Amino acid sequence: MADQERLEKTPLSEEELRYFQSLLMAKRQEILSNVKSMEEGTLKRERTDLSNMPLHMGDMGSDTFELDNALTLVDSERRLLEEIDEALERIENGTYGICLGSGRPISKKRLQAIPWTKYSIEYAAEMEKAGGGPGEHRSAPPPPYPDEDAA
Repeated sequence: MADQERLEKTPLSEEELRYFQSLLMAKRQEILSNVKSMEEGTLKRERTDLSNMPLHMGDMGSDTFELDNALTLVDSERRLLEEIDEALERIENGTYGICLGSGRPISKKRLQAIPWTKYSIEYAAEMEKAGGGPGEHRSAPPPPYPDEDAA
């Protein structure tokens, strides 16, 4: 990770920062809603399963698999939530859009695709080539930025 001294102030305008902040906040809300639904579904299933204890070992294995899968999804969503919160902090402290690895600006196209990214595409490729990927979560890209030609 780059030292704070190496990071420049964001090259993005106030309008662009507001745009990316709104994307991040919308994704954050979506994740919170998903996690809540998954947790409620898992708890409801656990309560139901206690009253309808499966008599067959195969049913118990399937139930355990489903629970493990749900918990893995919740954990993944929480990690993405942390990345989004970190991106929102970078907007607040004026370093959003600057690669934490190289200290160079991250392209607007990359920020559009992964608004919570910490790394430029070039730095992420270097990390993957070296054997350690950037570990960023992906999801469906947000709607296009209004001024796509400026990217």
